[in-house]
Amino acid sequence: MDDEISRPTKLTLSPGPPPTSARKPIRTTADASLAGAPNTDGMEPQAPGDPAAAPADRLNQIFEGLRQKSSAKQAIYRQTQSTFELLRQASQLLVEELSNKVAAIDSTVIVEYRPVNEMEFHIRFSGDLLVFVLHSNIVTFPDDYGPMPTKYVEEDFRRRFFGHIMAYNFMADSIKYQRLNDPGYLVGRLLINIDRHYFLEGVQQLELPDNDMSDNLVTEDALRLFVESAMIAAVNNDLIAPPMTDIQKITVKQKLENQQVSRGSKVGFSFGNQQKTYNIDGLPY
Repeated sequence: MDDEISRPTKLTLSPGPPPTSARKPIRTTADASLAGAPNTDGMEPQAPGDPAAAPADRLNQIFEGLRQKSSAKQAIYRQTQSTFELLRQASQLLVEELSNKVAAIDSTVIVEYRPVNEMEFHIRFSGDLLVFVLHSNIVTFPDDYGPMPTKYVEEDFRRRFFGHIMAYNFMADSIKYQRLNDPGYLVGRLLINIDRHYFLEGVQQLELPDNDMSDNLVTEDALRLFVESAMIAAVNNDLIAPPMTDIQKITVKQKLENQQVSRGSKVGFSFGNQQKTYNIDGLPY
């Protein structure tokens, strides 16, 4: 009997049950049969052969945005610039008056105004330094913030945008000795709108009247009051030395940088000491 040659048996797989969850095939742009009109609103694309109409010309939308919002922001910035210049003039006059009063009692106490550039100036008095900065951008706020929910703002959408002037308090020696890690403290922020009305935010020590923005028109007297209040807030916050247990250790880095170990704090500040003077923006400190 001839030997039978065994051949491999062909296996057939019986179809199993369909999967309980199947992913839809990923659609690609190469699949022309599935291509529809583009969309940007998250909706399903149009069916093949039934394209949607192209978006209307949006040039007018851009124009309206420029006409209303951008034009308003330019006007607001000009109002803020003129307010900053008036603030500068009020500060110079105040410093001159204070210097004359103080010099008659103690000539060693220095009160001086220092221009830095068109967007910044300083007032130095005793051991404090006030830094006034004009911000270059126009900002807005959430609907429930500050003056936003008032009827005055709601009457004109342009009043929702503000220029702002910041007032920071530093220790004068932080600038003089270039102690770069010493923080500053935001004393107040002056918001200016298109009508040249202001809204003032700041620390409680400013003790300024909480008026509605519709009544707060920028004037030289109002800006002088702002500067005076900022100076009072700075003067009334003295240095507080830390307990000895908090300064028992010093790092080699602190020693090499000649930092003072017993650093006091003022309204949240932490200050060190260096024995070298610098010029900031061409001004000796």
